Amino acid sequence: MASNLWSEDQFSCPVCLELLKDPVAIPCGHSYCMGCIKNCWDQTDHTGVYSCPQCSETFTPRPVLRRNTMLAEVVEKLKKTGLNPPPAQSYAGPGDVPCDFCTGRKFKAVKSCLTCLASYCETHVKPHSEVTPLKRHKLINAIGDLEQKLCAEHQRVLEVFCRTDQMCICWLCTQNEHKSHDTVSAEAERSVKQKQLGETQTEIQQRIQERLKDVEELKQAVGSLKSSACIEIKEREKIFTELIRSIEKIHTEVIELIGANEKAAVNQAEGRMKKLEQEIAELRRRNAELKQLSETEDHIHFLQNFQSLCAPLEAGDLPSVTVNTDISFEAVRKAVSELKDHIEDFCKGELVKITTTVNEVAVYSLQAPEPRNRAEFLKSKEKCEEEMKDQPRRRRSNEMDRPNMNEVAVYSLQAPEPRNRAEFLKYSCQLTLDPNTVHRNLCLSEGNRKVTWRRETQRYPDHSERFDSWPQGLCREGLSGICCYWEIEWSGGSPDIGLTYKGISRKGGDRSCRLGFNDKSWSLSCSDSSYTAQHNNNETAITAPHYPRIGVYLDFNAGTLSFYGVSDTMTLLHRFQTTFTEPLYPGFRLWVYDSTVTICQLN
Repeated sequence: MASNLWSEDQFSCPVCLELLKDPVAIPCGHSYCMGCIKNCWDQTDHTGVYSCPQCSETFTPRPVLRRNTMLAEVVEKLKKTGLNPPPAQSYAGPGDVPCDFCTGRKFKAVKSCLTCLASYCETHVKPHSEVTPLKRHKLINAIGDLEQKLCAEHQRVLEVFCRTDQMCICWLCTQNEHKSHDTVSAEAERSVKQKQLGETQTEIQQRIQERLKDVEELKQAVGSLKSSACIEIKEREKIFTELIRSIEKIHTEVIELIGANEKAAVNQAEGRMKKLEQEIAELRRRNAELKQLSETEDHIHFLQNFQSLCAPLEAGDLPSVTVNTDISFEAVRKAVSELKDHIEDFCKGELVKITTTVNEVAVYSLQAPEPRNRAEFLKSKEKCEEEMKDQPRRRRSNEMDRPNMNEVAVYSLQAPEPRNRAEFLKYSCQLTLDPNTVHRNLCLSEGNRKVTWRRETQRYPDHSERFDSWPQGLCREGLSGICCYWEIEWSGGSPDIGLTYKGISRKGGDRSCRLGFNDKSWSLSCSDSSYTAQHNNNETAITAPHYPRIGVYLDFNAGTLSFYGVSDTMTLLHRFQTTFTEPLYPGFRLWVYDSTVTICQLN
């Protein structure tokens, strides 16, 4: 019968945790596989001191190992006859509740006794179903931390719930410090709470159905948007193709006009040259006759022909010619250049209008849920009034100008997008860089509002939040729940301007630490001729003029982050649309020696 109570742990090697192979017993009495203990001692041969891996007793010289024949026979017999507990049981692993009565390597507990305050495996729980006194104990599925089921003061089982103090207590507590309190059995309170739990579950299920409906409507809206966008793109392609053809036609007409003008002028000049050459030939012929007459010795011949040959020259048929030596099409060039500038300026202005119109297209808008009772109505009204008190710059919607309990309490969470710089400045906020975050090649100045990339390493102290590879830094201020606007001036080449959650990685040169190249940050990379919007390794190329000043507008609740080129007008460069779940920290990356980024003072 004793063999039936043996467990595999009793015949397992403490080193490999398997059944003993060629078992040996060392002088301290502990047993090991011969191969396992030999390997352990081979590693300490150079010290000349050998110890037991279990009790650490040392031996000098190295003990001679001999196979324990009796133990080997017992192990072989157990392999054939089987071990107890049955092999269906599994050992307790991470997250499992171990049996309190197993010795050595513990099996996974299947039941916990609230009377014994202990947990049992399949083998050790059997007495609770076989021994009469134990049958009255309360067994539940195995749970850990049974000590939490005891009263800390009386060490009795927690069986009563005090509604006055909203806590579990034991029966002795009801006779002392909770004597006059409203107390019920834990089972009775559970039934009440169970009903509340059911109501909560019903509400959650209802919420799930509402959200599923929202998801389906969003899917349909997205599909409709994609279809509309596709149709619109095709239609716009037709219009722009016609526009390009019109420009190409003007181009062709101008070229043809210049060619026709050239041909007419050349033909006119060549006609004039031909008549001039004919006149020259006639004059040369007459000059030859006069020369011949002047050389004759016949006086009568001279006198007879003098009158006809020396008659006055007739006025030429051709007027005198004034040649234009400075021939050019400068006027044409100027006119075409003015046409180009006019078209570009017109297109730029129209593009701003088109961009504004396109950005107004949204799949959804966020609204607070309609209050379902007077308590929720008052809570919604109170929250709205508090937001208006804390944010006087936020424009109130018409519905909330004069809050009244009789008015509808649904209000938009999205502030209207500012239309010009003056309106953006109403949301301006003050930011400063955090010296504990900036890379050691970044030098701070102007009250920590300006950062410059230097070759010299700055003497910043070690800090867990400092970027150690990417030349980046973050601001101290975390932004959430409001609309904010700030402006950045940059020079020197290719900075990244962005925002990030605080959990962005700071250590190492992996791209996941860089602003815009992970799911925790959004950024705009600037250069002299283009821009790139970046988020989670997705990049969007943007063609726009050079803007040394960039405006950043964050509407946290609406989930929009917009970057603008700041000049006489506000030019939208890119807008991110998402859902922000944590406070956002503005940040910057510099890469070029002596490049700078400055947070502008707007007030």
